[in-house]
Amino acid sequence: MGGILIMIILGLIIGAVAKLIMPGNDPGGIIVTILLGIAGALVGGFLGRAMGFYQEGQPAGFVMSVVGALILLGGYRMLRRA
Repeated sequence: MGGILIMIILGLIIGAVAKLIMPGNDPGGIIVTILLGIAGALVGGFLGRAMGFYQEGQPAGFVMSVVGALILLGGYRMLRRA
């Protein structure tokens, strides 16, 4: 249970940093920000392993998590405009 709470808190922080880097009017509010942050950590971990930054089973670092969240935020904005 504690791991899930930590993941949600980190997702909120990562999502907030991504929104600060890429400001704009996004629908969804805090819930979407948390979900983008959590999913961004997963995407960042996948990209980091693909580029050789992390070994299998290692969690993504903060920077790669934010990069993943930025990718997802950009995709989310493109989908919401369509």
